[in-house]
Amino acid sequence: MSTKQPFRTADGGLIDRTQPQSFRFDGTRYEGFAGDTLASALLANGVRLVGRSFKYHRPRGILSAGPEEPNALVELRAGARREPNTRATVTELYHGLEARSQNRWPSLAFDVLSINSLLGPALTAGFYYKTFMWPASFWEKLYEPLIRRAAGLGRAAGHEDPDHYEKAFAFCDVLVIGGGPAGLAAALAAGRTGARVILCDEDFRLGGKLLAEKREIDARASSEWIADTLAELAGMPDVRIMARSTVYGVYDHGIYGVIERVNDHLPIPPAHQPRQRSWRINAKRAVLAAGAIERPIVFAGNDTPGVMLAGAVRAYVNRHGVLPGREAVIFTSGDDGWATARDLAAAGARIAAIVDPRPQIDAGLTALASRIGARVLTGGVVSAASGGRALRQVTIRDASGREQTIACDLLAVSNGWNPTLHLTSHQNTRPVWDEAIHAFVPGQMPAGLSVAGSAAGRFSLAQALEDGARLGSQAAADCGFAPTVDAQPPKTDPEGVALAPVWRVKDGKGRSFRGKAFVDFQNDVTDKDVELAAREGFKPVEHLKRYTTLGMATDQGKTSNIAGLAIMAEQTGKTIPETGTTIFRPPYTPVAIGALAGHHRGQDFRPIRLTPTHQWSKDQGAVFVEAGLWLRAQYYPRPGENDWLVTVNREVLAVRNGVGLCDVSTLGKIDIQGADAAGFLERVYINGWKALPVGKARYGLMLREDGFVMDDGTTSRLAETHFVMTTTTANAAKVMQHLEFCHQVLWPDLDVRMVSVSEQWAQAAIAGPKAREVLRGVVDAQHDISNEAFPYLAAREITVGGGIPARLFRISFSGELAYELAVPADHGDAMMRALMAAGEPHGITPYGTEALGVMRIEKGHVAGNELNGQTTARDLGLGKMMSSKKDFIGRLMAGRDALVETGRPSFVGFKPVDPNQRLRAGAHFIGVGKPAVMEHDEGYMTSVAYSPNLKHWMGLGLLRNGASRIGERIRAVDPVRNGDIEVEICNPVFVDPEGARLHV
Repeated sequence: MSTKQPFRTADGGLIDRTQPQSFRFDGTRYEGFAGDTLASALLANGVRLVGRSFKYHRPRGILSAGPEEPNALVELRAGARREPNTRATVTELYHGLEARSQNRWPSLAFDVLSINSLLGPALTAGFYYKTFMWPASFWEKLYEPLIRRAAGLGRAAGHEDPDHYEKAFAFCDVLVIGGGPAGLAAALAAGRTGARVILCDEDFRLGGKLLAEKREIDARASSEWIADTLAELAGMPDVRIMARSTVYGVYDHGIYGVIERVNDHLPIPPAHQPRQRSWRINAKRAVLAAGAIERPIVFAGNDTPGVMLAGAVRAYVNRHGVLPGREAVIFTSGDDGWATARDLAAAGARIAAIVDPRPQIDAGLTALASRIGARVLTGGVVSAASGGRALRQVTIRDASGREQTIACDLLAVSNGWNPTLHLTSHQNTRPVWDEAIHAFVPGQMPAGLSVAGSAAGRFSLAQALEDGARLGSQAAADCGFAPTVDAQPPKTDPEGVALAPVWRVKDGKGRSFRGKAFVDFQNDVTDKDVELAAREGFKPVEHLKRYTTLGMATDQGKTSNIAGLAIMAEQTGKTIPETGTTIFRPPYTPVAIGALAGHHRGQDFRPIRLTPTHQWSKDQGAVFVEAGLWLRAQYYPRPGENDWLVTVNREVLAVRNGVGLCDVSTLGKIDIQGADAAGFLERVYINGWKALPVGKARYGLMLREDGFVMDDGTTSRLAETHFVMTTTTANAAKVMQHLEFCHQVLWPDLDVRMVSVSEQWAQAAIAGPKAREVLRGVVDAQHDISNEAFPYLAAREITVGGGIPARLFRISFSGELAYELAVPADHGDAMMRALMAAGEPHGITPYGTEALGVMRIEKGHVAGNELNGQTTARDLGLGKMMSSKKDFIGRLMAGRDALVETGRPSFVGFKPVDPNQRLRAGAHFIGVGKPAVMEHDEGYMTSVAYSPNLKHWMGLGLLRNGASRIGERIRAVDPVRNGDIEVEICNPVFVDPEGARLHV
């Protein structure tokens, strides 16, 4: 044994002793080897205490050796890469690994909150439902802060994750889930047919349970069989082996979710490589060979560090070359636990006793105990384990009821195995009880999925190999491949599988022990909690789970469900199958949200789209803002303008008094054509369209089916059967989706076709009194754009720049003489530069979305703040647009009593009584002299801006009976920013209410 690793065996195991790995746990430096997990390395160094339990903060040690581990949850790494609640049993050891225990303060050895264990009688199942009810005033001040502070186990990093993740897709004929004996046999059989095979295993080393056992296959060591099988699979061109890959979910149509931990075994992922990769695998057939999970036994003190599952003990001994203890007691209800006694003794441990509750055992097992010098107590049970932070002794009650204590530092518990059938339940199917193996097995299977070996309840090695080969070959045959010639299944050494499970141990009088006996280690659920749930009526398994928290959190009941069901069955006088079982949901094991998101985070969450004129805006010094999917120019500061408002005021005045240029390419543009195009528009818009002349544009308003406004915009008729619709930037995709639904579902008989052309056209607004002069500098001479030839709301196809096709619309969002010029996207940048050159003699000024917003408020135009999904056409003062001569989407619902009542908030303008006061969007309207409480709320301010033309702030909003209250005064109360301003209700059109500027 190494002095640095006192519990490491002198030889053996599958670790690489030539590659030492240094790591830290709770700040202390330890040594391990390549091939270790964090759990095996801690055990090799004699570390038994690894965490504290959730509720009672009891000392907890390592229970298992796989993904079912409920206790050894640690924080890995530090800083931005800190990852909480990682199972030490599946964490691959690497040099420099840094881990910390969780759920303790100030230290793992001395945890102040361990006092909770003494408060056990007050912290039973459902205590939170009963405790925090009274007095009600304590909830916000005391109860909620305490609960939030106590909730959870680990700590999130608190910083942006520096690593990145990928999404990937794969297709195969046969997906094999699990790289143990059944999975390897299935992959080999399917691969030999020529089928495309993917083999996924969550471990970093394939072999499954064989890695933990000393077994023989065809008179050879099982390790040789594994090596030969992997070598043959690696030589098959259509077979992919994916280690470190967990299949976490089964979905419809043969889709499987897989997380590949590409670089979790390294301190930092190499440059340009992901930390994890999320796979979506489409498989024609799949074979589940996920093995089985060993079950613990419920008895007093069964959570003491040093109490471990017997199969896990074999894994640490045989795979990792670690002795989890030197003085061991075996508590087993079946033959399997005796193999642990054999392997421990062979590795140098002393077997103090083997406790088997069965009254009689096989003679071969008795002979084994004699060979290793172990005392055997048949018909007995371990009734208690004790030792605090490390196991010191166990109490054994023999068949006659006498109790004795035996000193030990390891108790290996074996109570049979549960098939790992979680994936079979992911399509809402329940497992069924198999009395022969005392476990649930898969019931109705998802389409295309079969189950092999231990996952199907066939626990012997011979059965696993036979199942795997048969089902792998059958899966390939179902995909059209000729099955391989049947061969004699491999021969294996004999093994015993007899079992008589013990769900929990009671005292000599059949009562629960006074000490805590845990059913669910992770959630601190005891047998008494299950009994209490039964007494209080929470007997259905779904209620039991939620009342006690049994089977929740990261282990999803992997080690606790059966024992909990057995105790509830005992309390209700039913059998376990009569009691029932919950089903499992994806994911099978925890999955990082980053892996599911892939590259969709930060700026990649919603990739920014650039307009065709982006470079021009950038050259003009624009400050950009995200607008829906796009990056738009917000304003264009000039040297010396250190305040955005100064810049915006300049841009607004430049448009009002001269001419400005704005990129409006982000507006949604939908090309609509067909003989029924006009009729289609009649049905989706509230106003009429059939009479719209060719060459004209019209403002339109669109309702949802519930009668509320969905979007507004202009639509132009370029030809008898050809229209171009514009939408708001934010609603472009939603409107397109709505139109497609209307056509495909509501009126498929209409002869109409539509396509989004938002990206195909660059579009610019040229606005201001000098707009026509600027436009004449780029429009080809044959096109007359005089006021008489091209009046307000004209829309035509023209050419610019010597023959470039374009579309010109005389429409205005600013309230000035304005045009929108659209050219093919490739010409967008050139268009903007040509317009700037043509406008230079007229002082043309680029303006952005801020100035545009100011001018639309000055003009009283509604926009996104008013089109918020809660307003009707009548609310916005557009009720007269609603045609009474035709039907349209939303017409009937818009006439509901509540939507037409006179007291509804309506659209009006506001200006401060004191011109020096600033308005705030979101302020609520309260009557003068009334308390600022909800009962007196009459509406709210939707949009505000400072008007350089009016020299004061102005606002738009929705006010109860607003249209009839012009001239009144009311308060705009902003409790968030401590604002309380008296305002005058006014017409929402602040500038040019007659609209004269539009027609010059």
